[in-house]
Amino acid sequence: MLQHTMTKRKTLIIGFFGIALGLCIGTMLKNYLALEIVKRCSLRPTNLKTPAEIIGLREEDTIQNSQRNLVFVGVMTAKSFLEGRARAVYDTWGKEVPGRMAFFSSEGSYSEDLPVVALKNVDDRYPPQKKSFMMLYYMYEHYIDRFEWFIRADDDVYMEPDKLERFLRSIDSSKPQFIGQAGKGNSEEFGLLSLEFDENFCMGGPGVILSSETLRRVAPHIPSCLKNLYSTHEDVEVGRCVQKFAGIPCTWNYEMQYILRHNSSGRNAYTGKLKRKEIHNAITLHPIKQAPLMYRLHSYVQGLKAEEMRQESLLLHRDIKRMAKYLEVPDESTYMMPSVSPESDSTKRHFQDHNILGISPELNKFVPGSTDDLLDWSFIARSLYSASSANPKQKIDSALREGLEDAITEVMENINNYSRQRGRVIEFRELLYGYHRLDALHGQDMILDLLLIYKKYRGKKMTVPVRRHLYVQRAFTGIFVKEVDEDFYNVTLQQSLLGSLFQNGMARLSSHFTMPSGLLSPTQDKIVFVLPIAGRLATFERFLRTYERVCVRGEQHCDLLVVIFGSPDELGDHLQLLHDLHARHVYQQVNWIQRSSAFSRGVALDVAARSSYIRQEDIILFIDVDMVFEVETLQRVRMHTQRGKQVYLPIVFSQYDPQRRSGGAGESEDEGETPRIDDERGYFRQFGFGICAIYKSDILDEDINGFDKDITGWGLEDVKFLEKIVRVGTRQRGFLANTAELAMDYNEAAEQWRRLSVFRAPDPTLVHIYHDISCDVQLDAPQYNMCLGTKANSLGSTRLMEQLFHSSPENVQFAVDFNRQKQQQQQQQQQQQAR
Repeated sequence: MLQHTMTKRKTLIIGFFGIALGLCIGTMLKNYLALEIVKRCSLRPTNLKTPAEIIGLREEDTIQNSQRNLVFVGVMTAKSFLEGRARAVYDTWGKEVPGRMAFFSSEGSYSEDLPVVALKNVDDRYPPQKKSFMMLYYMYEHYIDRFEWFIRADDDVYMEPDKLERFLRSIDSSKPQFIGQAGKGNSEEFGLLSLEFDENFCMGGPGVILSSETLRRVAPHIPSCLKNLYSTHEDVEVGRCVQKFAGIPCTWNYEMQYILRHNSSGRNAYTGKLKRKEIHNAITLHPIKQAPLMYRLHSYVQGLKAEEMRQESLLLHRDIKRMAKYLEVPDESTYMMPSVSPESDSTKRHFQDHNILGISPELNKFVPGSTDDLLDWSFIARSLYSASSANPKQKIDSALREGLEDAITEVMENINNYSRQRGRVIEFRELLYGYHRLDALHGQDMILDLLLIYKKYRGKKMTVPVRRHLYVQRAFTGIFVKEVDEDFYNVTLQQSLLGSLFQNGMARLSSHFTMPSGLLSPTQDKIVFVLPIAGRLATFERFLRTYERVCVRGEQHCDLLVVIFGSPDELGDHLQLLHDLHARHVYQQVNWIQRSSAFSRGVALDVAARSSYIRQEDIILFIDVDMVFEVETLQRVRMHTQRGKQVYLPIVFSQYDPQRRSGGAGESEDEGETPRIDDERGYFRQFGFGICAIYKSDILDEDINGFDKDITGWGLEDVKFLEKIVRVGTRQRGFLANTAELAMDYNEAAEQWRRLSVFRAPDPTLVHIYHDISCDVQLDAPQYNMCLGTKANSLGSTRLMEQLFHSSPENVQFAVDFNRQKQQQQQQQQQQQAR
């Protein structure tokens, strides 16, 4: 009985073990099948690419036979930055590296078209100590014999590959090299990084360069370095590891802070002006925290390269010209020196003619045929003085100022190229005066008087101010010609006009017949004319005739909203004109708002913008009663006004006083004819902002909120309105500051912000007809001064004013007496000072 019981228990135990073993085997088989299915269905075959395939490295590419095996750049990034910073790096300087590059990120990172290495058992936590060391070990394990140099870089650094290649090829990579911007920590960290007095580290931000020999010595000991970390700074620990196992410190070189440049401005680094010495001289620039700034910086650097290539092409043209002279090759030869186009008449110069582009720099390139051909020099001081302008004294415009800065900067860089070898440096201090002229065939000539500071720091040290004359010729390079049959802008306007007519025709047909949807164009946004008026009946009648001719009969999809100021007794004639216009065109929206208060243009425009006559999706065109316009004006309004993006402020042509121009005889022009545009009949009013096109949804933005209603009378409301628009425009790049650091939902919300920019351009079809201006002395001082300025500008051209002034002997005598008195006063002051 006891034996039977023991046998039964043994059987049960064996049965339980069998069941458990069967369950385990079944579970393993089930999981194995699931893993096989996942592997077969995986959409991310990261494990299928070899390390060489990830970076596009062929088996036959070696250091000995390939120019692209100079350097391997490892860029540390994070999974969330792959489509932002990392892509910006790859799209800009990454594709020009004289070698290969890869982005090292956490486990599970993946990109379809970026060379991404997902480091096993590595996450994106900061500080990235493990990521940095494992990246170096990955380089050693897979690429140590394929490249001469290895760079550890961040995803917020910009490199100039050409300068990097020249720099690396000048150094022996077979020796242990550890190159970077040396550091020992900031003042707060000094002594807390466990560094000996003779130890340092290479700052990681601007990039760290290791020779293959250095990486070969350090990489086998990386596990030991990871187990013995003394600080939270990965660049400090990498430097400690290199010092211990390669026996070399980071380069103690003063120039490294300029070659591998770190900008301490943080997030605001490289957001301002790029035309700076540090950008021109550096190999790497750090930090570029925003992906759009990486593209901006790359575009600027590419522009600098284009300038260098143009200069090299000029030097080649000069070499060809000089060699042809030595070989006694005729200028007209098309065989040894194709300076003229063989297909064209041999008497005509080709636009790449060496006889033009190959002339050495000199101020006598241009040979005038007569005194009429002489080129005038303009004098440069605090202002620009030019005899070719009706106004001899002008402000130096931004283009000329930028050209002067570029020329001086380039010359000073050339002067200081060998400053270290010579033990001196020359600094630019001030442009005292200069001359410049423009030769349309050869380029710009400049003679500049510069104040420089000579600093000698080797031998007998000295600092001396010196003046030097600088003779500069900015030669034109080859001309690139593209012929077109018609003016593109006018053709565009004509096409849009024809499209408008076609659209109106289709709309009319669709009201009677069922039209295919493909033939119907999207409806153009309506333009609502907003016109404030007080009195001036004859001018108002002329405006209504222009509106009827252009907008109503031209079927331009426009409405009219007039804000009339005055008592009911004074408005009878104005209202009758509006009633008559509406009666002639019953389906046309002609609306008006009456105001019995004192005239205020700001109040009128604000009331109109908020009225129910204008919809949110309509374009509001604020206009004056003195304006005449054409169909092209409306096309430009629609073209340049963009909802939520852009406000259009056309630069109108303002007429001079025709009576003064014609000597009192007066001139007449047909009303339907566009007024003539020339310098003697008027001027483009650069500083007038009263004519404006903007969507209603934009003008009611909470940061704009319409017009300032506290301003009464004439002027200033347009300036205040423009200031509001400019303030809103400052938000235009606000969201970029958070491109990489904040969550995507923030950026998506920031993208929806209304960021208005201002577009200005002269419109020759938008003309302000001259009228007498009377400035009310009761106006506030700013308004009164603006009114006087406008009145003075409208009297006549500068040339006409000069003729009128010199035609009166009394005026000339007054000027002579005034100058004589001024000289006498100056002489008396000098005599008093001498005593």
